[in-house]
Amino acid sequence: MTLRPRQRAALAAICDTFAPGDGAGLPSASALGAVDIAEAVAAGLPRAAGRRQLATLLSVWDTRLGGLLLGAGPRRFSTLDPAARQDVLLRLGESPAEQKRVLFQALRMLATSSYYFAPGPTGSSPAWEAIGYPGPLGPRDGAPRPPLAPLAPTADTTLDCDVVVVGSGAGGGTAAGVLAGAGLDVVVLERGGYYDDADFDGGELSGLSRMYAAGPATTAEGQVALVAGSCLGGGTVVNWSTSLPTPPRIRAEWAGLGAKQFDEDEFTQALDAVNQRLSVNTDHSIPSARDAVLERGLTALGWHVDALPRNVTGCDMAVECGRCGLGCRLGAKQSVTKTWLADAQAHGARLVVNVDVRRIDVRGGRAVGVEGVTSDGHAVKVRARAVVAAAGAIQTPALLRRSGLSNPNIGRYLRLHPATAVWGVFDEPIRPWEGGMQTRYSLEHGDLDGDGYGVIYETGPGNPGALQGFMNWRGGGAHLAAMKDLAHTAGVGVITRDRDPGEVRVGRDGEPVPHYRLSAHDTAHVKAGIEGAARILEAAGARRIYSAHQAGPSYEPGRRGSHGEFVAACHNAGYGPGECSIAALHIMGTARMGDAPDMSATNPDGCIWELPNVVVADASCFPTSPGVNPMVSIEAIAYMNARRLAARLA
Repeated sequence: MTLRPRQRAALAAICDTFAPGDGAGLPSASALGAVDIAEAVAAGLPRAAGRRQLATLLSVWDTRLGGLLLGAGPRRFSTLDPAARQDVLLRLGESPAEQKRVLFQALRMLATSSYYFAPGPTGSSPAWEAIGYPGPLGPRDGAPRPPLAPLAPTADTTLDCDVVVVGSGAGGGTAAGVLAGAGLDVVVLERGGYYDDADFDGGELSGLSRMYAAGPATTAEGQVALVAGSCLGGGTVVNWSTSLPTPPRIRAEWAGLGAKQFDEDEFTQALDAVNQRLSVNTDHSIPSARDAVLERGLTALGWHVDALPRNVTGCDMAVECGRCGLGCRLGAKQSVTKTWLADAQAHGARLVVNVDVRRIDVRGGRAVGVEGVTSDGHAVKVRARAVVAAAGAIQTPALLRRSGLSNPNIGRYLRLHPATAVWGVFDEPIRPWEGGMQTRYSLEHGDLDGDGYGVIYETGPGNPGALQGFMNWRGGGAHLAAMKDLAHTAGVGVITRDRDPGEVRVGRDGEPVPHYRLSAHDTAHVKAGIEGAARILEAAGARRIYSAHQAGPSYEPGRRGSHGEFVAACHNAGYGPGECSIAALHIMGTARMGDAPDMSATNPDGCIWELPNVVVADASCFPTSPGVNPMVSIEAIAYMNARRLAARLA
């Protein structure tokens, strides 16, 4: 996608309205080079329909018709003065029309994130300096050579093996290690590339463009942003190292839905094996400044707080750790590239990158392999006795549907752990891009109604481009002022255990389309979490507290407003699409395990009901949402399902 001059001019005008600089030396978005980044991001959208829609929007944006549609009258956007342009955008974000609000948020994220991603002409953005952010760390001197040696096909390729694993993240990487260790010939296919310690520079632009999925960026309704890893090792390379086991109550619930081994020794042994292989420990859980705020507030309230176990060895829990969501430069994070995939390669498995698997080859009621295409358009075929589907809970059901499978439960029961944040500004320095990624948590409100559903409170590290996505935009000057407070800002994350699911459908182009709206039940829990998070920040001594609502509710404890007034303003602002920033870093369900095809997509072995030699081994398997960070649960399921498959193939 290459924008025409008129389209690019419209994009520049939008970006400069969202990020105008300050008129006193801090440049606008276009002067900083952010428009180039925004155009590249738009060109990387995975669906042609999305690219066409954006191109059409930019074509009409600076026309009289565009002015009418935007509520500015029959005037071109370029003829408006800066204040009027800002008002146009604010009206768009406050529109009673859901689609307009969602459009505003999409444009805001594109413009403002590109602004804070941009290194500027000197490589060190003046915007970073203005907010006290030191910028990327750069490659680490003396970083070891990458230990894995994946193949990257440069021509049409055909491979033969016992098992082909589609996806290399927490599920696929673990399954590959187990299967290869059992003596099977394994091929792993990964859509992304391979990056290791020497490739990580701590930069948002490089990290997000290389190691995160380009889309789907949101659910179809625009209510929840979606964040997923896309590289060799998947999300385990870029996640926050939180290593919580599957809670006993959840294990019993899953067993009650038909996969009885979740409540038996087999799954306990799988959890133990994962914890051991990942070196899960609490020795690297020194609180960051963010976590110190969380712990201080929770303690003052008398609420539950505990240390988070992490899968790291040799972590600095300081400057390096805070950038680990962009790849761990120290090699401390025990991702599957450091563990299960290393085991797989040592046992002869072949790792293949830059291959998008499009379908499972089915003949005579059994899978006989898979077919994919490289990023350069070369065909890749792998013939195999069995297939492990581990492409993630968005891509796995799409793969199964593209392969002709018809079980109606494929794609259903999408779970997201919808998450938002409440922000507190403190006198003390916080520097949210530093310190242990997540070292404290609270389950004080983990069961809000006695039904096992509620919220978990955690913090999270972040760099400016990502963090501002959970903030509102009330104008260029107000947004810049909030960003200038970022070095003194701590966020309390509210992660909801969702009861009511969504669905992944497949478009005509074969790409997944996730549909998800928060139910009244789950919205009530988000509301309760926001109330609790604000109490935590107030008890910790925040001088200003604000939420992720576009309407901009805030208060200053003891000086302006009250907790009750803030909560009421948040609830009045709403939680629908475009009203409050909500994201999902945990994407689950869509091919859940069970004991009958009328309520599940896979049997208790993880096998697709229609194809007994296709095993799902990722978060798609979850019968319901676990309510905690899912990495350990994913790897334990993959370990268990892979061991069962290995026994059958033996």
